[in-house]
Amino acid sequence: MAISMATQAARLLSKLDGLFAVYKPQGVNWKHVRDTIETKLLKAVNSLPPPAPRCMVQFQVLPSGETSDSTDLTVTASKLPTLTDHPLVTGQQYNHIRIGVGHRLDTFSSGVLVLGLGRGNTALDSLYRSHVTRDYTLEGEFGVATDDFTHTGRIIERSTYEHITQDKLESVLAMIQGANQKALITYSQVDLHTQEAYELAVKGMLRPQCKSPPILTGLRCLRFQPPHFTLEVQCVNETQQYLRKLLHEVGLELRSNAVCSKVRRTRDGPFKIEDALTHSNWTADDIVPSVAYFRRVTRKIRKNDRQAVKQLDGKAETQPATEQKAGSQNLDSEMPTDSKQWV
Repeated sequence: MAISMATQAARLLSKLDGLFAVYKPQGVNWKHVRDTIETKLLKAVNSLPPPAPRCMVQFQVLPSGETSDSTDLTVTASKLPTLTDHPLVTGQQYNHIRIGVGHRLDTFSSGVLVLGLGRGNTALDSLYRSHVTRDYTLEGEFGVATDDFTHTGRIIERSTYEHITQDKLESVLAMIQGANQKALITYSQVDLHTQEAYELAVKGMLRPQCKSPPILTGLRCLRFQPPHFTLEVQCVNETQQYLRKLLHEVGLELRSNAVCSKVRRTRDGPFKIEDALTHSNWTADDIVPSVAYFRRVTRKIRKNDRQAVKQLDGKAETQPATEQKAGSQNLDSEMPTDSKQWV
């Protein structure tokens, strides 16, 4: 059975309903990412054939004789397409697709950015209320301090760093993580003498139950090649500026200075970096399969099933280190796309 022209656009829009993740490049504003994706989706929807124009009945008075000089007239009914439905009159079928942005990334940062389409926008609020953790890799450089904690800021101080060793760095990281662990227990609002609290602590699933300051749930050194170093951070309620300031404070604790050269988000709750669509995949052909892949997760988030989201969050935190490494190697490569069509 042939599909009507009007149904093709409706079917595509029905599939653009849910959550998906993209990889935001460094130096690009999140608004530009959202607008670019909206433009491409509108182009895909409006490229589909428009619905057939409605017809209107017109009565025409025509001469009934054999010659044009005949005085006998006949009224004839005929169906003609109405011009009000012509594409040159109506313009594009769709001019706006609502795209929501989850936990945002500033221009300096890159990585996983979760977007919502259609009813998926309501799931973004539920995702925020679930207090899921996010993973980052932070690249820094010892010996320099700037006014905005980045390597491109105005230099305000230089210092030595030869005395810094990896053991000293890891000692400072352990001290910072210990202080944040105390804050996490305070804001989790659970009775530490209960079995539930013990099980959550063992699984690393303690979460703030109310608005809290940024809290680090994990912190470790991935690479140490002075003056350059790389940290892996798991956190909640953070901002990218807070993470850059964190490296500055690490430098001060080591009797030196440090600036941040890169902030990359590798996970946002259940959305991991290997699931994020790169710039070349910001098309309807790739977004539709991505939305479908996360449909079950979106449904649970939309119902504000906090426990289900935490379980997904916990699974992402406990994934093997080899799997994390494999995912990070795909950052600069094009990810395979689903060849399924949406019409």
